[in-house]
Amino acid sequence: FSKFKKINDLPFLIPHDHFFRLSGCNLSERGCKALSSVLSSQSSSLRDLDLSNNNLQDSGVKLLSSGLESPHCTLKTLSLSGCLVTEEGCASLASALSSNPSHLRELDLSFNHPGDSGKKLLSAELEDPDWRLETLRYVKPDHLTLFKLREELKKCQVIIKSKKETSDSL
Repeated sequence: FSKFKKINDLPFLIPHDHFFRLSGCNLSERGCKALSSVLSSQSSSLRDLDLSNNNLQDSGVKLLSSGLESPHCTLKTLSLSGCLVTEEGCASLASALSSNPSHLRELDLSFNHPGDSGKKLLSAELEDPDWRLETLRYVKPDHLTLFKLREELKKCQVIIKSKKETSDSL
């Protein structure tokens, strides 16, 4: 990220890449706004975006959500692990994905604080046949919860493993 002279250069550098990793780079709201414009650009071919371990909070997720709801957004995988997302951020994501349900296949919200209502909002949308989301991840300090949509049944399968089991398998 340090090779960019200005955050405004970001939209011109990303559209030709399919994968962009900005994990742990202190991404600000300005960065989220720039990424949102990339996601909504007609020329964007971005498919996989990793924003893990940034202090995005709900305000940053709300900015990103405006790009996600664009009909031009073609993102397939979004990782927001450890980005301090709460119920409010989940509501923004659910709203954006309801506006454009056909693109995102995987959403990682590990190590966030979605609360019960945030989880319910996103999980309820999995019932929508227009949604293409196949994997929705939440990781708590003591459990790994993976919601995986079964394509043939369009139902949610919940897998819960203890932290010990998860670390043993890694």
